[in-house]
Amino acid sequence: MSKAIFWDLQGTLGGEATADINLFEPFEFAKKALQITKNEGFRNIIITNQSRIGKGLLSLEDYEREAQKIITFFNNECTLIDDFLCCPHKSEDECECKKPKIALIMRSVEKYSLSVKECYVIGDIAKNEILMAHNAGCKGILVLTGGGKDSLGRFRSTWAGYEADLITENAFTAAKAIANGSV
Repeated sequence: MSKAIFWDLQGTLGGEATADINLFEPFEFAKKALQITKNEGFRNIIITNQSRIGKGLLSLEDYEREAQKIITFFNNECTLIDDFLCCPHKSEDECECKKPKIALIMRSVEKYSLSVKECYVIGDIAKNEILMAHNAGCKGILVLTGGGKDSLGRFRSTWAGYEADLITENAFTAAKAIANGSV
């Protein structure tokens, strides 16, 4: 069995938490974070909700073009991103892949023979990533970039009853915590 980090994209590895993917700019530490977890033997898998596709505000072709740009940026020197998965649905579609649901994690578990107990979900929107981690049986790390501070403040009630395994400044400090065994 292998292990993986399920990374949120926007607000976690770069950009604003709920901005259009066309506006994604990676944080300066994002590549370093992915390199740390890769060096620790983890697969790096991005899971992103892109409801703008389902709402007709972003075409699938435009999304795929932007996703490929992001993959090319992160993988230009070595493969840091192993997979890039997207839920294109609106909340009212009641799909099984929109975070915090776990269909995309389960697909990855099967594809890569992952042990969920050795996997982490890292993200900035606790009602998505921390709940998804809990639902899948992974460890969840909340980062304070993007929507992380709001997750602890005004949106705390949206994930009440659940706790992150770690709350950390950003994706880089999360990766370092995983590498040194403190989560």
